[in-house]
Amino acid sequence: MSDWPLLSLVIFVPLVGALFILMIRGDDAIVARNAKFVALWTTLGNFILSIPLWAGFDTQDAGFQFVERYAWLSDSITYHVGIDGISMLFIILSTFLMPICVLASWDSIKTRVKEYMIAFLVMETTMIGVFSSLDFVLFYLFFEGGLIPMFLIIGIWGGANRIYATFKFFLYTLLGSVLMLLAIMAMFFEAGTTDIPTLIAHGFDPSLQNWLWLAFLASFAVKVPMWPVHTWLPDAHVEAPTAGSVILAAVLLKMGAYGFLRFSIPMLPDATVYFTPLIFTLSVIAVIYASLVALMQEDMKKLVAYSSVAHMGFVTIGIFTFTQQGIEGGIFQMLSHGLISGALFLCVGIVYDRMHTRQIASYGGLVHRMPRYAAFFMIFTLANVGLPGTSGFVGEFLVLVGVFQVNTWVALLATSGIILSAGYALWLYRRVIFGVLDKAELKSILDLTPREVAILAPLLGAVVFFGVYPQPLLEVMHVSVENLITQHQAALEIARSVLVAGK
Repeated sequence: MSDWPLLSLVIFVPLVGALFILMIRGDDAIVARNAKFVALWTTLGNFILSIPLWAGFDTQDAGFQFVERYAWLSDSITYHVGIDGISMLFIILSTFLMPICVLASWDSIKTRVKEYMIAFLVMETTMIGVFSSLDFVLFYLFFEGGLIPMFLIIGIWGGANRIYATFKFFLYTLLGSVLMLLAIMAMFFEAGTTDIPTLIAHGFDPSLQNWLWLAFLASFAVKVPMWPVHTWLPDAHVEAPTAGSVILAAVLLKMGAYGFLRFSIPMLPDATVYFTPLIFTLSVIAVIYASLVALMQEDMKKLVAYSSVAHMGFVTIGIFTFTQQGIEGGIFQMLSHGLISGALFLCVGIVYDRMHTRQIASYGGLVHRMPRYAAFFMIFTLANVGLPGTSGFVGEFLVLVGVFQVNTWVALLATSGIILSAGYALWLYRRVIFGVLDKAELKSILDLTPREVAILAPLLGAVVFFGVYPQPLLEVMHVSVENLITQHQAALEIARSVLVAGK
């Protein structure tokens, strides 16, 4: 398949499925059924199509692979895509989760099913495009394009306060992205190109780097989200339909941290070093503050949302240690969080579909009626805490190993977040699952259906498998992370030599 434009196929196959759904005609019931099946088979097919990206990936090659480049807007702005050991894993995560999201929406979405499935397929294209782009203009179009389907998913199929949550999400993200666009334009005028590999090797003036770095921070910090620009996330999660929350937590939040890895660290090394204490400070606050807020929540979705803010704080801490273990831990934590948070939102959605409430006080004693559900929920809860043997442990452990080499105080404060996560996660589980089944409306609640087991089982398998045997993920990212650190250090040395020569 070396002659195939495999990466472009993975990017645009979902759009083909969306166009096919757009042409479906008939009465509402037939259209809804056919739209669901087309979306399911399209996302399953795209996941299968993405597997050769992993199978054919050379783990010893630090450069970009499966590269495609075609003339587009001008000689300096091209359609340029490719993947390395970092971006490839996020593409696999995206294609893996999309069929699960379609199945999760199978019965819960009852209105405008056709449009809903089209929105999800369009969003899959934008997500994969973000992780594949090697041209800044192309990256920006995919990065911003993903706002539109998520805006529609929350705004049309969300909860009672969906309009408020949607506009808050859109305005926060758009404001940061406008500043990133200004930074891209400044880099183009400075270097004469928007080609990402070329910009990585360019070497920007240290006086310009700080402004560019802050512009990127405005966009990526909102996307992560980092404290204090995190407030849009709990509202978006609470109002979004279950599958929307899954993809928002599992993939869209990762774009901010991916931006730090792809752009801020290799392109702007001096500014990155200068602002690292700021990142550590904001990340530690996020870990502790979000964990404490999660302890006070009465809404299950909001608790999981604040948990996501805390766990993404671990990610940014790991990335900015500039150590092999720290960065690999941050990437592993992103992948693990994508699986675990997605599974937790699915677990919340399952009981919400039955009882139409997310209030923790409305539940209790579910283990007596839903033993299979209790077992799945228990494993995902323990993985969220970071239990050894689950993927949640591996990422947190590597991050702490990396940050202990750099700053002991940051490591100690971050570790307190693990203790707090055990508090809010186990508190949630005890109140929902254990206790006396004394609420009349819960006495007839049904356990997991075969469809729901099929949704949760792949996530459970991945969480346990990569918790016990993380090597397949670490092996893929190792050389790319090593190359990232080397590029960062080399750029710092060049900048210092130029500074000394100038004096």
